[in-house]
Amino acid sequence: MKKVFLVLFVAIYALLLFGCSAGETHKNIKIATNSWIGYTPLFYAQETGELKKLGFELVMNVSLAEAMELYAVDKADMVTTTQHEFYALKQMSGDIRPVILIDRSYGGDVILGNKPLSQIKNAKKIDVYLEVDSINSELLQEFMKKYSIEEKKIQLHNQDQQKITQLRNDSSKRILAVSYIPYSDILQKNGFIELASTKDIDDLIVIDALCVRKKVLKNHKAQLEALKKVIDAKIEQIRKEPKKSYAIVKNYLKNISYEEYVEGLKKIKWINKPSQKLLQVIEPMGYEKEELLQ
Repeated sequence: MKKVFLVLFVAIYALLLFGCSAGETHKNIKIATNSWIGYTPLFYAQETGELKKLGFELVMNVSLAEAMELYAVDKADMVTTTQHEFYALKQMSGDIRPVILIDRSYGGDVILGNKPLSQIKNAKKIDVYLEVDSINSELLQEFMKKYSIEEKKIQLHNQDQQKITQLRNDSSKRILAVSYIPYSDILQKNGFIELASTKDIDDLIVIDALCVRKKVLKNHKAQLEALKKVIDAKIEQIRKEPKKSYAIVKNYLKNISYEEYVEGLKKIKWINKPSQKLLQVIEPMGYEKEELLQ
């Protein structure tokens, strides 16, 4: 009888032990992200079930800052960032590593105005709507520098992009909105006009990448390498079959039209296979070649 109880105890202990381990192993790695046309490969892979198959899960947010905050409070294991959010998270804890480069903004981040540039420049006061704790701020600073707009004229309004799209063209005011696709398309339908973008502001390079915690990089290297392959494959599918990809991802992009989708893709450059020249440019920004999956 004692032997029976002993065998039963060992069996139950083993079941609990390995059952917990299996649960931890199969727990999805959460990726905090937001609506941006450059993240289309991730949206595509989510909808086709490939992310889930690899053990990843997207957690959508309404802003760059919200995705960053989710990662900061340990409610996400990975996060999509520009270099601005990457720097901010690095300063908070240092526990962040860029591992997969996705795209470079080439006109996808924009400054929009409710009046032509000449009227904006001559205004005594300019109301600016943006996500303050994001790359929006850097784009605004470069815009002000390029067009000699004094800081004392600027009145900042910190809002997420969803709220910014509710702006209307008040002719009695001079308004700027710092935005990005797909939100910028909505603002243009509301009467705002493009004044500048990452295509013509040469001093600002905006890089989008997937970043990860050190322990995830260490413990899930094979999964991350598989994710990289899926992202590469999705980029090729987007290039070859834009209509098919549009039908799958449009809900992630505020249901912009197919024409807007195609135009939006022209305003980014895929950098999933970065050149050595680009790697040299971004290495001083903290993107270590040894840790980037290529």
